[in-house]
Amino acid sequence: MKLKALIIEDEAPAYRRLHGLLSTHHPQLEVVDVVDTIQAAVAWFNDNSAPDVIFSDIQLSDGLSFEIYKQVPPPCPIIFTTAYDAYMLEAFRTNGIDYLLKPIEEEELARSVTKLMGLVRTTTPPLPDIQRLLEAVQGRGTIYRDRFLVKLGTKLLPVATAEIAYFLSNEGSTELQTRNGKRHLLDQPLDEIEAQLDPRAFHRLNRQCIACVECIAVVHQHFNGKLKVELKPPTAVEVMVSREKAKAFKEWLDGIR
Repeated sequence: MKLKALIIEDEAPAYRRLHGLLSTHHPQLEVVDVVDTIQAAVAWFNDNSAPDVIFSDIQLSDGLSFEIYKQVPPPCPIIFTTAYDAYMLEAFRTNGIDYLLKPIEEEELARSVTKLMGLVRTTTPPLPDIQRLLEAVQGRGTIYRDRFLVKLGTKLLPVATAEIAYFLSNEGSTELQTRNGKRHLLDQPLDEIEAQLDPRAFHRLNRQCIACVECIAVVHQHFNGKLKVELKPPTAVEVMVSREKAKAFKEWLDGIR
């Protein structure tokens, strides 16, 4: 039984990986198209017959993919994909069909496809409860960014938030430093970036630096109540936390905030 699959994804590498895995290991699924925005997806559903399954990224460049299904009721089972695990993922598995964390692994995809094939053999495959999914997400609170788009020469590259060690403001520019030592320039100021990050994972150390908790190597007591922070990868400049901000910083490190 050949099933038609639609991919809703705005990252070309992620689409190519998923398409390649499906073509190689799951020939029973035929990818009929890929769309990359909410608007394009709504237009596609209005102009085409329903597929048998949708592989849908959660966060697209123009918003959460749930907006699609507010305008067009889900016509078939959905397997959600995401690069960041801060969402209420178990809710997606319960109320969607399944979810996959990016980069998608062959074994996880096989598990989802097996589940899907078992469901479509029934006379009425269950459709995702979008309202319950929205309630789960809204109950979590603010939706924070799960990636940043950076320039690499003439190319544009998405960097997952989970890969970021820290952000530095340097002479009017903003640098994004990844955990594996790569550095990229961003157009956004730190104030704007700070509001888009999960405060449990990232903290504003001073005017020049926002750091991920997992990338703080060691903290030294400094004179006058200040703290000196060593990050990984190491920074070219000293990172200091003022006496006024030291208490809040230590509480964040301790998991109190």
